[in-house]
Amino acid sequence: MASRRLKPKNDFIFQRLFGEPETKSSLISLLNAILGLTGNERIADLTVMENKQLDKQFIDDKSGRLDVRAETADGVLIDIEIQLSNQRNMVRRTLFYASKLYAGSIKAGGKYENLKRTVAINIMDFKLFEFKRFHSSFRFYEDQEEPKYLLTDAMELHFIEYPKFAVTAKDLNDPLHRWLLFLDEKVPETQLKELINMDADIQKTEERLAWLSSDEETLRLYEAREEALIEYNSRMSESRQEGLEQGIAEGRAEGIVEGRAEGKAEAKAELACKMLEEGIGRDVILKLTGLTEKELEKLEKEKK
Repeated sequence: MASRRLKPKNDFIFQRLFGEPETKSSLISLLNAILGLTGNERIADLTVMENKQLDKQFIDDKSGRLDVRAETADGVLIDIEIQLSNQRNMVRRTLFYASKLYAGSIKAGGKYENLKRTVAINIMDFKLFEFKRFHSSFRFYEDQEEPKYLLTDAMELHFIEYPKFAVTAKDLNDPLHRWLLFLDEKVPETQLKELINMDADIQKTEERLAWLSSDEETLRLYEAREEALIEYNSRMSESRQEGLEQGIAEGRAEGIVEGRAEGKAEAKAELACKMLEEGIGRDVILKLTGLTEKELEKLEKEKK
């Protein structure tokens, strides 16, 4: 293994590990693990879609997305995206890109029945939902019928939340657990060796990662991508901090929403979280933010 193991969750490296024609066996194994496919349902073959995103223009695009797209042998479109920071738009962002992929699966004038089933997968370094499960999936159901009636499986959305996985008891017999441990740059070397010994696909992918880690051009682009993402996240954080400081100075939660698109509800929550970190009393927080007792209690639980 390389002395310096590059971060597999860096979206540029993730593409080099799973988004190229020569790495499709790794992608097939990862997808079967995420989608829980076994036996005859397993993906046997797929085509990695042309990856035109790995040039300098996209590497330096601080807010751009570098995703992995593929089409299975039976015509299912799959898109995987890595998201390391919460930009407060994950659900709508996923629906937007999944819908574009779905709608683009037929040419103008084509028949609706030729639209291809689309699966969108998001691997995230932040919490998105309130429930404890680290892997959630969504499809279209009638919400009154019991048992629930599936309208269509034409679109399927998956979300994997790493902070929740981190506190989940690990089962190395579960292929999804193995892959998520492999993707974690903080995986202990002893455990990584165990994963490699257990799973030939992970061994192959780790060998490619070691090769990428020794390639000068890959390292240059990797560092450029890391810097671009850090700069973008820092700028977003500074913008939010400015809003928080303005809100505190003016003594009202509405002050933090100026120039931001998130809206008053999220602005109040951010102000409350900042004030909690500063040790400001609950009564003061409730007065300045306008939050209810229940809303503040919810924020306190989320911070624990």
